[in-house]
Amino acid sequence: MQLQSFAAGKWQAGTRNLVALRDATTGAVVASSSADGLDYRAMLEHARKVGGPNLRKLTFHERAGLIKALAKRLGDYKEEFYNLSYATGATKSDSWIDIDGGVSTLFVYASKGTRELPNSHVYVDGNVEALSKTGTFIGQHIYLPLEGAAVHINAFNFPVWGMLEKLAPALLAGVPSIVKPATATSYLTEQVVRRIIESGILPEGAVQLICGGVGDLFDHLDCQDVVSFTGSASTAQKLRQHPAIIANSVRFTAETDSLNSSVLGPDAVAGTPELDLFVREVVREMTAKAGQKCTAIRKAIVPQAQVADVLDALRAALGKVTVGDPRLEQVKMGPLASLGQRREVREQLSKLQREAEIVYGSGRDAEVTGADAEKGAFMAPTLLLCRDTSSAREIHSVEAFGPVCTVVPYNDVDSAITLARRGGGSLVGSVFTADDTVAARLVLGLAPFHGRVLVVNRQCAKESTGHGSPLPHLVHGGPGRAGGGEELGGVRGVLHYMQRTAVQGTPSVIAAVTGRWVKGAPQLDPGVHPFRKPFGALQIGDTFNSGEREVTIGDIERFAEISGDKFYAHMDEEAARRNPLFGGRVAHGYFLVSAAAGLFVDPPYGPVLANYGIDGLRFTKPVKPGDRIKVRLTCKEKTLRADKGFGEVRWDTEVTNQNGEVVASYDVLTMVSEKSIPDA
Repeated sequence: MQLQSFAAGKWQAGTRNLVALRDATTGAVVASSSADGLDYRAMLEHARKVGGPNLRKLTFHERAGLIKALAKRLGDYKEEFYNLSYATGATKSDSWIDIDGGVSTLFVYASKGTRELPNSHVYVDGNVEALSKTGTFIGQHIYLPLEGAAVHINAFNFPVWGMLEKLAPALLAGVPSIVKPATATSYLTEQVVRRIIESGILPEGAVQLICGGVGDLFDHLDCQDVVSFTGSASTAQKLRQHPAIIANSVRFTAETDSLNSSVLGPDAVAGTPELDLFVREVVREMTAKAGQKCTAIRKAIVPQAQVADVLDALRAALGKVTVGDPRLEQVKMGPLASLGQRREVREQLSKLQREAEIVYGSGRDAEVTGADAEKGAFMAPTLLLCRDTSSAREIHSVEAFGPVCTVVPYNDVDSAITLARRGGGSLVGSVFTADDTVAARLVLGLAPFHGRVLVVNRQCAKESTGHGSPLPHLVHGGPGRAGGGEELGGVRGVLHYMQRTAVQGTPSVIAAVTGRWVKGAPQLDPGVHPFRKPFGALQIGDTFNSGEREVTIGDIERFAEISGDKFYAHMDEEAARRNPLFGGRVAHGYFLVSAAAGLFVDPPYGPVLANYGIDGLRFTKPVKPGDRIKVRLTCKEKTLRADKGFGEVRWDTEVTNQNGEVVASYDVLTMVSEKSIPDA
């Protein structure tokens, strides 16, 4: 089959310079690919003029709903994707990481979009900044989607996850994507994109696909576009230096080569669970995807005293790994992605051998099950040992992107940190120790040079997701050699595709821009108690001002009896006078919150379904017996849960005393029905 690109709403096949894509196991041609003839300028214009507007007219929650629907639809085709994935050299478990992992990432971003982002078009960043004495001039940071295209250039090793982990945050941000998979395994990406387009779930222009080279695409990038790259550091460097990237300050994030380390703690001696867990993880990272993972363990950093035990355990475990046709159930490691990739790994391995000796495997062909070793890109898992680390350079600079790992001895914790940091910046480092003090030292030593640090011990091992598994909740990327970029990280990944802008003006202007009431903006008279209004009738700024309540000694003592809180400042006048903050007995802070609720709550059955929390509670001035308090309650922010029949309403709440001084402030969070009086 000849692969096609999806450009400006049409499937198009290249007519010249076809590249044959081969099955990694059999060498048979799976597909041919070419992007010759694509109009890259038109693709960018289609994204900007069609895809972007279609996405931006949706709220964050509406985009999240599309992502969730897409995840469900792709789940229906998993078996189809698995069958095609075998051609890439992936075993069933490898494909699970790629395919199920990609779909799971969509689900996570759909969930985060509805839980952590507002049901609006503007994301408000942080609190209001006071810029003037009286509060008539303030500032607020906001995020809005960039109005360009997200160009996603992905690596060959994860043709599904690599696409979806970039696509999910871009779509949630409201930015259309142009996906450029690595050619070698692009047949699987193309099939997934076909299913996405066929589903009709995403609006027109939201996703385009290039099967082949990028042509002159970069020539047409501007300041509203984003490039997200995964691949080699050398390619990233070339792309970063493209004139359009430099001239237009195009956002460029890269995830590149990475010499990741795993450190065995000095306490993890033979017979401890931590040593066994370490060995299991090193073997898994060497053999999963045949070691073709940007997060794989390349340096196993081991206490000098434990080297012999670790080597024995690694040899034994590697000896149980069956290499062969990934379609066979008993096979635990398939071939590399191509014969060319195997040649590259062997070349890099020969450089490592200048400083380290092979202690398991040959670095050559593996004993193969169910396949022809001559036709497939098979390679045996290969373990090296660097005996002299004092002058070693290659083990810290050369990455053999395959089933290759080097054991590196260390003398003390500080030297282990130094050995890990010599990789010049890594995506992930891991630590296996039962000693929390050692773990803390290693984490703090590794963190400046790593994007993620995993600590594993016997307590968390069963639930740990492992050294080599980026999670959508956490950032994926790293400094230096690892590319200096970040992806994922929950909402952090979404904001990468948005512009942060500082807005200055009056409170009413800021409220109009953000859709969030701020102090100083107009307070509206709702005509009725705002708790009587259904979600849709509530307006930002609707305000209720309560009557007063005097706080008495009896109130304080009754609350102390009910709550059990008999702290001296509430109960002992003489002791309370000695407290420089109070100078006498004061009311409980939580009594004030309770009393405030009594002042503003509208008791009868109505649209307010529940109070589900308080945010930002601060007690700013003590309340003493005889003080009179009252409450101002203002509708601050609304987020509709359209599929639930209710919305979340945030109320700005301020409790003041008889002098108008603020004694407490907080946000009350409620669920409010869309109906005037919900059905019983």
